[in-house]
Amino acid sequence: LFLGFAVFLLPFAPVHLRVLLMPIHVYSGLTIFATVIATALMGITEKLIFSLKNPAYSASPPEATLVNCLGLLLVIFGSLILWMASRPHWKRPPAENAKILRPIGATPEGTEVESTMTNSSNADKSDLRINAEAARKQNTKFDEAGQRSTM
Repeated sequence: LFLGFAVFLLPFAPVHLRVLLMPIHVYSGLTIFATVIATALMGITEKLIFSLKNPAYSASPPEATLVNCLGLLLVIFGSLILWMASRPHWKRPPAENAKILRPIGATPEGTEVESTMTNSSNADKSDLRINAEAARKQNTKFDEAGQRSTM
C-alpha cells in the first residue's frame, strides 16, 4: 500500500519505475477488489444465517431471498469489473499530449521553446480587439441563457 502511494501518487517517482510496477499494481488492485467482494458475500450470508432463527435460513424466508439477490448482484458487479479491468480494449489509451513533470525551466528534448507573442509590436491590435469582442459576444449568449459563471 505504501509502495503504491509512493510510486503512483507522489510526483518524484521516475517514469521507468512506474512502468515497471504497473502490472503488479493492477494485479494487486484486482486481487484486493476480489477479496472485498468475497468478504462482503461471506459477511452478509453469515449475518443472515445467524440472525434468522424462526423461520430458518433453509426455509428460504423473504429476507433470505433479498440477501441472495444482493449476493447475486455483488457477484455480477464484481465479475463485470474484473472482466473490464482485464481486457485491453477497456484500458485507457495513452495520451498524446500527456504532461510529464519536469523541473522548472526544463524543456522537452528535441523541441524548441517558442513564444506565440515574442514582441507586442508584432501583434495586430485590431485582431486582438476583434477576438475580445467575439469572446464578449459569446459570454453574453451564456448570460442570456442563465448560465452565468461564478468565477
